[in-house]
Amino acid sequence: MKMRYFETRKARVEIIPMIDVMLFLLVFFIIVTLQMIPDTGASLQLATSTRTDKLEPPKVLVNVLANGTMQVKHDVVNAAQLTALLKADGDPAKTELTIAADRSTAFQHFFAVMDAARAAGVSDVGVAARQASSAQ
Repeated sequence: MKMRYFETRKARVEIIPMIDVMLFLLVFFIIVTLQMIPDTGASLQLATSTRTDKLEPPKVLVNVLANGTMQVKHDVVNAAQLTALLKADGDPAKTELTIAADRSTAFQHFFAVMDAARAAGVSDVGVAARQASSAQ
């Protein structure tokens, strides 16, 4: 009589741990992707210019609405809060700031943002504008 000490078992692929790992990877990549999407800002009627350059997405985008309200990432801030936010951003000299002002915004509101940026030590400031069509 022949005795077997070890039974041969058929190998199985466990699907539940594989599903857990795939869901973990999916959630991880969704979170990373959401962090990579730049702030699109508010819906503004930007002023037009015949000389525009395509800029990289800014580190900080300040939207100035027609009534002078300043928005940073959909949060309404005043000039002092904007200065504090820019100072807290690490090295203000390396901070890239873009100002997107509505077409009907008074020039004084634009300069309030410029003054807040200068008070924080930010020197790299860009102004958002739409490319003017050739028909205008």
